[in-house]
Amino acid sequence: MKRTVWAVILFVAIPAAPVLAQMGMDMFQRPSILKVFHPVVGKGAQYQSTSKTGGSSRIEEFALIAKETVDGKDGYWMQIVNVDEKGNISGGKALVTVDDFQFHRMIVNVPGQGLMELPANMMLMSAQNHQKMDDNMRQWHSVGSDTITVPAGTFSCEHWRNDKNNDDLWTSDKVVPFGMVKQVGPNSAMVLVKTLDNVPDRFSGPAKKFDMQQMIQQQMQQRQQQPQ
Repeated sequence: MKRTVWAVILFVAIPAAPVLAQMGMDMFQRPSILKVFHPVVGKGAQYQSTSKTGGSSRIEEFALIAKETVDGKDGYWMQIVNVDEKGNISGGKALVTVDDFQFHRMIVNVPGQGLMELPANMMLMSAQNHQKMDDNMRQWHSVGSDTITVPAGTFSCEHWRNDKNNDDLWTSDKVVPFGMVKQVGPNSAMVLVKTLDNVPDRFSGPAKKFDMQQMIQQQMQQRQQQPQ
């Protein structure tokens, strides 16, 4: 079954969802756990993400593909690519400023419609989700250093622990953009498969402004065309 337009938007509108949720990141302030965020244009990381409950697996790529000044602050275009078990590709890119980790622009690749830029109000999380992320951020604490080996190689890492959720996370400043090398939780796991260099912009070209009403009409037409 094809990924719906709304699912694509949600995937990018809360960028790198498994990574950011595990790391306690929100869109309004930069948590201390992200101190290893060292932006380098053209570099990125590829992960194997696995659900322990459903047994599903996917490839996720995060990379910084360009730098841009936003209101006098350094901003970077972060590209997110998701490849599911069937090879379906989704994703997009977001312009984020480093100091405050705020998202200023967001472009998604909508199947059948091409590139679309989301309005500012669609990039904001609800107050409830914001609070949940903020609470998660405060739950993480460093428990020392470990040397771990993953498919991408061997890394000296800082080991973070979330006692409430029984999650462990290992980060290294050698990995761009989020530093994550490995994450293990009760229901999911992510492991660094390889680091990426000279990452191209996979979502270049003109982007149309997102039109919510048009999307709803198109979805209604698609439902009407489906056999009863």
